[in-house]
Amino acid sequence: MLGAGISVQFGAALAKTLFDDLGPGGTVFLRVAFAALLLLLLWRPRVRDRSRRELALAAAFGVSLAGMNLSFYEALDRIPLGVTVTFEFVGPLGVAVAASRRPLDVLWVTLAAVGILLLSDFGEFGGLDTAGVALALLAGAFWAAYILLSARTGRVFPGGTGLALAMAVASLVLVPVGVADAGDALLRPDLLALGAAVAVLSSAIPYSFELEALRGLAAGVFGVLMSLEPAMAALAGFVVLGQDLGARELVAIVLVVAASAGAARESSAQVDRV
Repeated sequence: MLGAGISVQFGAALAKTLFDDLGPGGTVFLRVAFAALLLLLLWRPRVRDRSRRELALAAAFGVSLAGMNLSFYEALDRIPLGVTVTFEFVGPLGVAVAASRRPLDVLWVTLAAVGILLLSDFGEFGGLDTAGVALALLAGAFWAAYILLSARTGRVFPGGTGLALAMAVASLVLVPVGVADAGDALLRPDLLALGAAVAVLSSAIPYSFELEALRGLAAGVFGVLMSLEPAMAALAGFVVLGQDLGARELVAIVLVVAASAGAARESSAQVDRV
């Protein structure tokens, strides 16, 4: 999980450097398409061996991947990386809270809400782009679906075959957006090379790691480790993109991380008691 988090956030920072040439749509299409090609070559899934229900699950997983990545990149084009991931983390937080029924969950939701208010300058959104914030929250909803569908896919399909099929579906969904946003820039060798690097860092490595992690870790532990991603995103934005975060943004990120970690720990504790 730690390796997945570091890989995906530094991959996202690298991806943003492609936005001027490819746009967010073209960048996410290259990322997903290269990742799909790599995973299909690696796992060689056999469609004929799977039932319609299993294929429908892989397709739903693919749609969630496409929606999560596209909305995330569109948000990243408008607001800083660390802030984007913090808003997006409302999705995993919702999954963690939904798994628990204790009154203490109110504390975690409150901490997350305070963090979001700090990021939005107490409802005025300060210098943040409103569309960017909305897209980051949409990415969070898709992220929640990704967590649930990834766990189910990992139980149904062996190895990374389900992920490979899902990435293939996601790449097909993103074809119109990628072509419309990037056009013939998708054929430039230098951009294709960078797109392949982003695919490895942001898709092939982290999704494969997370799929394996969900097979061996309790959901609560998974959530605790995933709660580190806003901090990793802020670090990647600072190192790769030179995006400085003020004290208010840093406090907001800490509050959201604390809220998600607390909610996930409560969920894990309840599972252990059961």
